[in-house]
Amino acid sequence: MTWSIVAHDPDSGAFAVAVATRSLAVGASCPFVRAGVGAVSTQSMTNRYLGPAVLDGLEAGLDPAEAIERALGRDDGRGLRQVHAVDAQGRAAAFTGRHCVEWCGERTAAHVSVAGNMLAGAAVVADCFDAFAASRGLALPERLMAAMQAGEAAGGDRRGRQSAAMKLVTTEDFPDLDIRVDDHGAPLGELERLLGLWREHFGARKGWAPTRANPSGCTDLDVMEAAWIAAGSDLRFRR
Repeated sequence: MTWSIVAHDPDSGAFAVAVATRSLAVGASCPFVRAGVGAVSTQSMTNRYLGPAVLDGLEAGLDPAEAIERALGRDDGRGLRQVHAVDAQGRAAAFTGRHCVEWCGERTAAHVSVAGNMLAGAAVVADCFDAFAASRGLALPERLMAAMQAGEAAGGDRRGRQSAAMKLVTTEDFPDLDIRVDDHGAPLGELERLLGLWREHFGARKGWAPTRANPSGCTDLDVMEAAWIAAGSDLRFRR
């Protein structure tokens, strides 16, 4: 009941997932990313335990096909599942269970996989994949957005549209980008709007945020207040 794209950017090391569906809050169920390890989407009749299990397999040194197979080996509902993943070597693999609702299928290449089920037709996956390939030169979030919009233009989820999400990780134990549209008449359009807002605000926040390299982040009150003052804000820290 979903289509998604999982991708790896070899230049930045980023992993990302973008997903859309005619179900509520797809971002809570399908996309999983782990810095330095990979990206996974678990969909169809979603089993959320599969995402972390596949990432654990990748982190243990399995390739994506092996990691997916190991995760599904403990799932009696494997015929209902659709799972795809990409790893830090750019290897990609996908599994579409034999009970998934038509149209269902996948397409993979180095650093990217597109998969979906309950779709209007094969063109959803094909056009999503081709749009991602054609958008080289754009940043990864914008490439994902272009790909998902192409899939939507090809018909998307055959039941309609309701939610969408995008998640991206680079170096930290949490995503750099984690935006969700849980219930909307045009979720991909709204997701694109949120991506624009993220672009406006993320740079300043990233400079202050705690990281692995700097676990406390910025703690200089004067520096942070100066940024507020420059933005016209009257916010001040207590001293």
